[in-house]
Amino acid sequence: MKIPFVTKTQLEQLTAEYPTPFHLYDEKGIREKARALHTAFAWNKGFKEFFAVKATPTPAILKILHEEGCGVDCASYVELLMSQKCGFSGSEIMFSSNDTPAEEFKFAKKIGATINLDAYEHIKFLSALTDFEFPETMSLRYNPGGVFSMGTKIMDNPEESKFGMTKAQLFQGIKDLQQLGVKKFGIHSFLASNTVTNEYYPELARQLFELALEIHEKTGVTLDFINLSGGIGVNYRPEEKANDIAIIGEGVHQVYDEVLTQNGLGEVKIFTELGRFMLAPHGVLVTKVLHLKETYRSYVGVDASAVNLMRPAFYNAYHHISVSGKDNDVATEIYDVTGSLCENNDKFAKQRSLPKIEIGDLLVIHDTGAHGFSMGYQYNAKLRSSEILLQEDGKSRMIRRAEKPEDYFATLQGFEF
Repeated sequence: MKIPFVTKTQLEQLTAEYPTPFHLYDEKGIREKARALHTAFAWNKGFKEFFAVKATPTPAILKILHEEGCGVDCASYVELLMSQKCGFSGSEIMFSSNDTPAEEFKFAKKIGATINLDAYEHIKFLSALTDFEFPETMSLRYNPGGVFSMGTKIMDNPEESKFGMTKAQLFQGIKDLQQLGVKKFGIHSFLASNTVTNEYYPELARQLFELALEIHEKTGVTLDFINLSGGIGVNYRPEEKANDIAIIGEGVHQVYDEVLTQNGLGEVKIFTELGRFMLAPHGVLVTKVLHLKETYRSYVGVDASAVNLMRPAFYNAYHHISVSGKDNDVATEIYDVTGSLCENNDKFAKQRSLPKIEIGDLLVIHDTGAHGFSMGYQYNAKLRSSEILLQEDGKSRMIRRAEKPEDYFATLQGFEF
């Protein structure tokens, strides 16, 4: 069972003030998660978390993370601009993009962000720009190819990924960038998504630490930092055991000492780029039951849709659902929980065992704090919901209003609303 961070009484108060659906975030949980991460990696004096903005691109959330000592990882011009306006600057910003326009590289350089190159070919691309000067520090994104597995379980297939460069390209890239005036280097790699195991990060770290030794031996370069990227997931299903960041941090520490410290490279900084792990459990989507329908299945129709949370429709992803006030009721019914889009995949749950549901019930869809609102869209001219912050003091405030029809029409030319 997953217990929402918001009580039935709080939900009733919130829904009296804010129309459903809305995304609700738990400030206390977000701050505690950031502090737990920093404690887990306190052994590395250069440690920095660069929160993946794409997971939750909401200024109020970014400012909370900034107050907790986090940086940001951006993938576009607007993410860079938002981060700058939220108070992040220079070395607090990592720019990890792909198929990047020249103007975005230039803007990243202008605001002092660390550019994380996705492709070897981008070195030539940047060299051809007459108004781009290579910065002193750059990062290169590594793709080892092949299949990444742990034990007998295949975690992911890096060779099929569009991201990163080969080892040969990485080594040549460092040499080329040295000739272009770059003095400090970092590497970044992402081998698997949403892993629910404490062993993933230490295994990834071992591969990157051993690569760092090889880089030092073959190029003479001592890396300034190693970015372990993201990949630490959350237990979307209640039967899954959550990752323990303290165990993960200690696992990376042991590998760091074994591979790097023992070989004289004990000053390398460790960076992370966590999004889902930092925010997903600390956000929920609150939605109201509008209709009940009986055909070949029993359907619960709610006022949210895939516009508000795309993951179940897009990935067939599981999100746990609580019926507010019925946490202790027996799950006697089997429902499909659906939205109103003209797509049959607009379902938050399929054949899900739940307590008996009535029209007007409030449903809490768990773990939507990352890749929830951010993946929203406007199919069927549906409007995206508001975002609400449940503050540490128990009060709430709207941190993004719901869209209005005039927002939908605002970009149209030759049309009057």
